Amino acid sequence: NQIRYFIGAYGSKEKLEEISGKSLYQLKEDFKDGFKERKLAGDMRKKIVDGIHITPNEVKAYFDKLPKDSLPFYESELEIGQIVQYPKASREADEYCIEQLNGFKLQVESGKKDFKKLADIYSDDAATQKQNDGQLDLNRSQKGFDATFMGKAFALKEGQISSPFKSAFGYHIIQMVSRAGDDASVRHILKIPQVTQTEISKAVEKLDSVRTKLMSGTMQFGEAVSKYSDDPNSKFTGGRNTNSEGSTYITIDQLDKDMVLMLKDLKVGQFSRPKEFDDERKKKGVRIVYLISKTEPHRENIKDDYNKISQKALEEKKNEALEKWFNDKVGTYYIKVDDEYKNCEEMKKWINPTTVAAGSN
Repeated sequence: NQIRYFIGAYGSKEKLEEISGKSLYQLKEDFKDGFKERKLAGDMRKKIVDGIHITPNEVKAYFDKLPKDSLPFYESELEIGQIVQYPKASREADEYCIEQLNGFKLQVESGKKDFKKLADIYSDDAATQKQNDGQLDLNRSQKGFDATFMGKAFALKEGQISSPFKSAFGYHIIQMVSRAGDDASVRHILKIPQVTQTEISKAVEKLDSVRTKLMSGTMQFGEAVSKYSDDPNSKFTGGRNTNSEGSTYITIDQLDKDMVLMLKDLKVGQFSRPKEFDDERKKKGVRIVYLISKTEPHRENIKDDYNKISQKALEEKKNEALEKWFNDKVGTYYIKVDDEYKNCEEMKKWINPTTVAAGSN
């Protein structure tokens, strides 16, 4: 994961090797000891804090001791659900994408065109198109990538270009740039079949009938999500949208502008009319938005923010358990502190166990 992070930060495997002066294999060896130590520490931490829970009384006691003038101020937060339909493109639109990609493949293989330039001009993948000329760094164990895409990529030899294939995002061709074991750098061109207004209208009509059932109470929102939504992410949250931290409570600035407009006139408990939108990958969709709840801007309080306060109280309790474990064990372990850190107050307790004993009373 660290290697992949640095590859992403520097743009490519080759750039990382150039800057570090080491091969990818050497870098992996350098990281091995650190990885083992972090895993050991993580496993021990889990063992210490597993089973620690927090009670409502402890949450209240934690909140009561907080200085009232230090309590955070929260903007208005929303809980939003959505049902998404992605209209299916016609067979002709699919065939047009495949024909385009076959043309790109032939142009590159004949030496007439450069894959990077074609990706820059024609790829529908906004995430890689302009920034990396269609290039991606992959690892076999990496999560979050389409399984078909990964399978096709790792079946290629260096320099080879795949035939067009379909993933969850559209149609691709892939060029293998370089490979070292389970790591690979590839370039790809994505073409998303264009849907017509007729197909969009059919999706609007279908979601309009779903909205009617929701408003009449003949269908529950969770049931509608399970039955009709094409959004794979919201299916795991009962249709609720989540922010980057996984919370279902979202502020206005975390929403796309189309969603903000859809929510403008909605009251809590209401469903929007179906509306067309483009997702983050430029894919055309239609969605219904459900405003589940909305908080007013407020200072943190135990009534409105119990879950957040409970989480912070639990973290404090876990940290106290870790501190106690350190204090109990420090006298039985050999600890070496570099000379340059020996005057640091935080380090003194590791050098002088009596300081720990005194500080724990």
